[in-house]
Amino acid sequence: MDLATLLLFASGEAAEKAPFYVLGGALAVWAVVLSALGLSRADFPGSATRERGVIGLTALLVAATLVAAVLTASG
Repeated sequence: MDLATLLLFASGEAAEKAPFYVLGGALAVWAVVLSALGLSRADFPGSATRERGVIGLTALLVAATLVAAVLTASG
């Protein structure tokens, strides 16, 4: 993180929305990782158990991001 980003998060409004920013960023990174794995491995995720794990983690990240968006919304 550079100094400008740290200062942005230190400001009042950005600090209030930090959970949404963190979860949204994590969700975006997860989407890129899933895309890379899915394109590079024909058998991804490999088994029904892993498939349920990927689906569960994805659903958890989406739900957490949505809850954070609602709770940190201004207005």
